[in-house]
This record gives sequence, C-alpha cells and structure tokens, in this order.
Amino acid sequence: MMTIKTKENASLWLAFVAAVVVAAIMIICGVKWWLVACVAVAMFVVIAILSLQMIKSYVAYKLKPIYSMVLSRHVQTNEIVNQMKDKHVEDISDELTAWVEDNDKEIARLKQNEVFRKQYLGNVAHELKTPIFNIQGYISTLLDGGLEDDLINRKYLERAEKSIDRLINIVNDLDTIAKLENDMNRLNMTKFDVVALAKEIVEQLEMEAAKRDIKLTVKGADSLPSMFWVTADKHFIGQVLVNLIINSINYGKEGGSTRIKFRDMMDKVLIEVEDTGVGISKEDMPRIFERFYRVDKGRSREQGGTGLGLAIVKHIVEAHGERITVRSELGVGSTFAFAVKKELAQTER
Repeated sequence: MMTIKTKENASLWLAFVAAVVVAAIMIICGVKWWLVACVAVAMFVVIAILSLQMIKSYVAYKLKPIYSMVLSRHVQTNEIVNQMKDKHVEDISDELTAWVEDNDKEIARLKQNEVFRKQYLGNVAHELKTPIFNIQGYISTLLDGGLEDDLINRKYLERAEKSIDRLINIVNDLDTIAKLENDMNRLNMTKFDVVALAKEIVEQLEMEAAKRDIKLTVKGADSLPSMFWVTADKHFIGQVLVNLIINSINYGKEGGSTRIKFRDMMDKVLIEVEDTGVGISKEDMPRIFERFYRVDKGRSREQGGTGLGLAIVKHIVEAHGERITVRSELGVGSTFAFAVKKELAQTER
C-alpha cells in the first residue's frame, strides 16, 4: 500500500505544479479568471491521470526484473534450505539405522555368547560328573565290603583309576584351552625339524594304535629333504599332532592306517593327518571343532576321550596365525590339514 500512495502523491504534485504554471502564464497574458480556472482544473486532472499511468509503467518496468531476481533467489534459498533440511534428516536417519543395526548385532552376539556359556557350563558339568560318579560308586562298593574280595577290589580300583585319569585329562584340556584363549601361555617360537617331531610322536603312539591294528606311518620320511624345518611352538605343534593321531585311532577302522604327510608350500609347510576311519558326515562337519562335541558319543566315552581334542587343535593352529581344515567322506576316512611357517634359512640336520 505504501508504494501505491507514493505514486499517487507524485502524480498529484506534478499535475498541481503544471496547473499552477499554466494558470500563472494565462493570468500574465490577461486571460479572464474563470477561463483560467477551467483550464487549470482540466490541466490538473489530465496531467494527474497521465502522470500516474506513466509512473506506474516506469516503476513496473524498472522494478519487475529486480523483483523477479529477488523472488528467484528467495525460491532458490528455500530450495537449498529444504535440501539441507532433507539431507540433515537423511543423515540422522542413516545414523539411527546404523546404530540400530549395530545394536541388534551386539544384542545377537551377547545372546549367542549367553547360549554358548550355558551350553559350555552344562557340558563341563556333564563331563566332570560322569567320572566323579563312577569313582564314587567304585569306592562305595569297596567300603561296603568289596575290599574283602580280592577279585572285586582290584577290578574296582582299576576302574576308579581309569575314571581319575579321565578326570585329569578333562581338567588338563580345559586348562590348556583357557590359557590359549586368555593368552596366558604365550607361544615359544623355535626352529625345529617337524618331520623328526612327527616320527617321535608316531613311535610314542604305536602301541596305542596296535591295540586296534592301525598302522601309523610318516609318508616318505626317509626321503624327505631338510627344507621341512619350521618356526613354531614345538610343544604345541606336537600336541596338535598327538590329538589328531589319537583322534584317528579312536575313530579308525580296525586294520586301517593313519599317515602323516608333508607338502612344500613355498614359505610354509602343509601337514596332513590322513586316516581310513569311519569318516564325518556333512551334518557333523561344521561342529567337530566345538568343545565336547562328539561325532560318535558312545564310542568316544568308551575310548575315554574328553571331547576337547579338536577344540584344542583349532586354538593352537589359530594361535600360530593359521587355520585347520578337514576333508572327509563317510566310510572312507578323514584328512586334517594345517600349515606352519617354514624356516627359509636352511639348517643342517
């Protein structure tokens, strides 16, 4: 409204000045007063109308581009502001989504850990309970009069001893896993001949294998070159070989065989323990390295296994920065394989 009033005032002032000037000229020229008045009024009205139209047209012509530019910039500014708002909202939405996903993953991990903890404690309790109850039963029988019978007391004492040995094995295996997981027992990396180590272990376990008529061999041991010197923890690598060989004996077929083979892998040595045992089904394969998991639960307990052998193998191999793999076929046998770092600087035997 202020702009319209300004235009009208300007046109009225212009018409008034023009009418006064014309009236003054006519009076000077001696024109009668009534004619001067009529002309002045007519002049005022005409000039006021014409000037008002001219001023409006001029102002519109000059201000329209400026107004358009301002309006355009205002629209662009609004668009930019809206885009910034949308982007900000989108960023916040992405952050919230990522946080929710991470939170869900963490919750799922905690739930999985809780399930694993319960299963682990249940398995430990079950494995410890069996030999303890056996020992309790044997001792109770002896105390109830079995000591007086020479045949009974010796038999029950021998059975109690086996249960105690099994209990000790479970505790030792649990202690080994705990140390490996908590990094309490750091690896003692040394250079040693892994082929010679395998031969020593085979000699130690030959009598155990002979009970089931299983033949243990180190394939090509006499012709293997000196390049199979490795850098690793000799004690733990020996334990891996012992666990794998004992596992092959427990699950091997009578009259079968277990072979330890070595392959040159440039900067590593691949060690394979191959047996002709019962094999592992596809259903059991993903779980064989779990603690206390047994493919044949009845046979393992009869053989005195703790169910921790392969779990220990997995921990030791992974502690060396490698991984344990397995190939197996039911009724044919299994092959466990892992690698150790080869000592590139050759050492004479």
